[in-house]
Amino acid sequence: MLLRARRFEFTFPRPAMVMGIINVTPDSFSDGGQFNEPQAALDHALRLAEEGAEIIDLGGESTRPGAVPVPEAEELRRVMPVVEALTGRLRVPLSIDTMKPEVARAALQAGASFINDVAANRQEDTMWRVAAEFGAGYICVHMQGTPATMQAHPVYTDVTREVGEFFSNRIERLSYCGVAREQLILDPGIGFGKTLEHNLQLLASLRGLANFGRPLALGVSRKSFLGKLAGPAGSRLPGALACACLAVEAGVQIIRAHEVAETVSAIRTTEAILAKKETG
Repeated sequence: MLLRARRFEFTFPRPAMVMGIINVTPDSFSDGGQFNEPQAALDHALRLAEEGAEIIDLGGESTRPGAVPVPEAEELRRVMPVVEALTGRLRVPLSIDTMKPEVARAALQAGASFINDVAANRQEDTMWRVAAEFGAGYICVHMQGTPATMQAHPVYTDVTREVGEFFSNRIERLSYCGVAREQLILDPGIGFGKTLEHNLQLLASLRGLANFGRPLALGVSRKSFLGKLAGPAGSRLPGALACACLAVEAGVQIIRAHEVAETVSAIRTTEAILAKKETG
């Protein structure tokens, strides 16, 4: 299975990849305000790459539950100096985490290689045509509603089946817009319009979602459902690592994480054990 994102290519099967997270926002739920200055963001990105991140994911608009949308001009003001600094220094691909096509376009023009789109549930196709135009990797994230409304009252008859149907529909629509299958990554959107029970059901069913012939990405790092299971925000890392290890065993190829070194260590250990299991 081949993944293409502009000049970057990855062939699976291969060791699972870790996508390191950088938020240049004042209000992200776990690290808002820490990396708003371009130099701080650059230093952190280089550190994450040294720790083993194979993709850096940069966001300028919080997608936490209840988040208020940021004007396009403000999001561009936040992310573009960082994009320009990173693309000149990073050896790994840069992903722009945005719901706005023009922010994605500007970041790609400046050298980004992926679009991480939590609003892939949209009906309008401009973002998909931007991905097609640049040959960018496109992370198709499932979300019910919008960040402002998604946790108000999420309802599913069968969350795993409905996420799978969403992926099938979006693969078809993206192809119609010119996005090649090799550009696609699928993300079930843990925490994006899901209750604790929905999140657990999706995590238990990841193997079934890995049957689309495209890499699966998973982001659980620091999310609130982990706190419901194991305590306050400071205690969420062990739960995130448990989810990452189970996900890798189920066939997930990309893990999105804040704590890159710990996540790389956990999944490499998991892979070493699984390799022994496969050889008997």
